[in-house]
Amino acid sequence: MDVTWIGNFLQVQGTNLVINLIAGLAIFLIGRWVAKLIHRVAIKAMERSKFDPLLTKFLGNILYALLLVFVILAAINQVGIQTTSLIAVIGAAGLAVGLALQGSLANFAAGVLLIVFRPYRIGDFVEGGGVAGVVVDVQIFTTELKTGDNRKIIVPNGQMMNGTITNYSSHDTRRVDLVVSAGYDDDIDTVRRVLTETVAADARVLAEPATNIRINAMGESSIDWIVRPWVKAVDYWDVYWDLTEEIKRRFDREGISIPFPQRDVHVYHHGAKDGEASGLDAQQQ
Repeated sequence: MDVTWIGNFLQVQGTNLVINLIAGLAIFLIGRWVAKLIHRVAIKAMERSKFDPLLTKFLGNILYALLLVFVILAAINQVGIQTTSLIAVIGAAGLAVGLALQGSLANFAAGVLLIVFRPYRIGDFVEGGGVAGVVVDVQIFTTELKTGDNRKIIVPNGQMMNGTITNYSSHDTRRVDLVVSAGYDDDIDTVRRVLTETVAADARVLAEPATNIRINAMGESSIDWIVRPWVKAVDYWDVYWDLTEEIKRRFDREGISIPFPQRDVHVYHHGAKDGEASGLDAQQQ
């Protein structure tokens, strides 16, 4: 009789456990779907309200993480595990986990600071953390960048925040810095005229601020000129490459030389006879 009662009890308990497991799994799956739905709705609502894209994605990621934690706790509670005691255990282990995950917590804090101070936004071309690329997303712990050759780079937020950040997209205009070399025998006024005309012929160069064309240095084998026009940030590289090519073409047409590095080499012959030259000069280019 006792054996039969125990068997019935175990059968009932086993059935209840299976039902609770199925119910817990259902709660998790449905809850996760609902969390994703709420996440998408919240993202669209913030986009309609014209929130900053960086802030929208960051808050959306935090919202989804909190909803997922709530769903997991609800599923665990359905299975029969007391979430109150589980939370207490998690809280007791929180200190140890926090010490073990100091880097992750620092990255989370850095992510919050990036959102608050906004040194860059989605779509900006930045250099930071030892890499450079276009900002695609700022998540809870990391920043995602896309390089010019279409590589995805994941950088910890702490690494971005603790280093120097160069934002090339922060302003609408940028200055193109070119260094052009001309020979010592070339007429200075002619070189200046050619550089000025070449820059002025490019419609993408802005009238203000004015282009700066000056002699920068007298090198070992050439006169070095600086050519610094201002352009829209989106035109920077196209203008840089096009001007470099067009200056070379104009120099060729105007007969202006771009000298190669050269050095005078003095060769001395020791033991030469009296009256003979003691040295010969040879020039190599």
